[in-house]
Amino acid sequence: MHPLPEPYATHLPPLLAAAFSEDLPDLTGAAVFGADDRTTAVLLVKKAGVLAGVPAFVAAFEFLDQRCTVEPSHGDGDGVASGDQAAVVHGPARAVLAAERTALNFVTRLSGIATLTRRFVDAVAGTSCTVLDTRKTTPGWRALEKHAVRCGGGANHRMGLFDVAMLKDTHLAATGSITAAVAKVRERWGGSVPLVVECADLAMVEEALACRVGHIMLDNLDVSLVRNAVTLVAGRAKLEASGGVTLESARALAEAGVDFVSVGTLTHSAPALDLSLKVRP
Repeated sequence: MHPLPEPYATHLPPLLAAAFSEDLPDLTGAAVFGADDRTTAVLLVKKAGVLAGVPAFVAAFEFLDQRCTVEPSHGDGDGVASGDQAAVVHGPARAVLAAERTALNFVTRLSGIATLTRRFVDAVAGTSCTVLDTRKTTPGWRALEKHAVRCGGGANHRMGLFDVAMLKDTHLAATGSITAAVAKVRERWGGSVPLVVECADLAMVEEALACRVGHIMLDNLDVSLVRNAVTLVAGRAKLEASGGVTLESARALAEAGVDFVSVGTLTHSAPALDLSLKVRP
């Protein structure tokens, strides 16, 4: 395989190995094609969107047979229109057709995430609000799916539990209060890790401010309460709107003055972008 960029280099090879292990051997290809038969196919865009996962598409064919070559004409982050040809694949017919579905699974899934992210980014355009993803990702695919969010113009919230201390409702219920939970985090980590506190009402926002929390997540607050929270905080902390954010509500939340909207839909419910592989006669 040709050298892969990050995050593909680290995360893709075991995913490809697992994908092919559950799909092969290809009984049809072995019967229909001879060992020396070759074919050419094109990656056809059937619906406009934003591409992500192009290196995974390329790598899938090379992973199965080093004699395959793929010539992409578009890359990650590129906008494409219906009818565009995003890549051309050459190689042994058995390998090209056996790798087809795995290659498409990667590029359609990741492009769907990038495309939906771009729609949210466009929805808040002209404001100072940043679109964030969440940890609601496919197990094993997180690095690739969060890369796809970046391809769509969004930003990553946190990669895992290891890079931000986030006090959610479950933590607060177990410790009894924001004040107690924040004290425990600071006792253990001091100021060495970022801290985010989830707040479900304005009283909780006030308590978080009293604890000098620098990033407050407003969980499932309606737009009027978000505006009140922005006024209350008055720039003393970063504010993030979270919980059920939709394309319809994102703009209103952004205009209310929050710094971020976090959207689980980007990775847990993005529809795959419609792409297909067509063999040239």
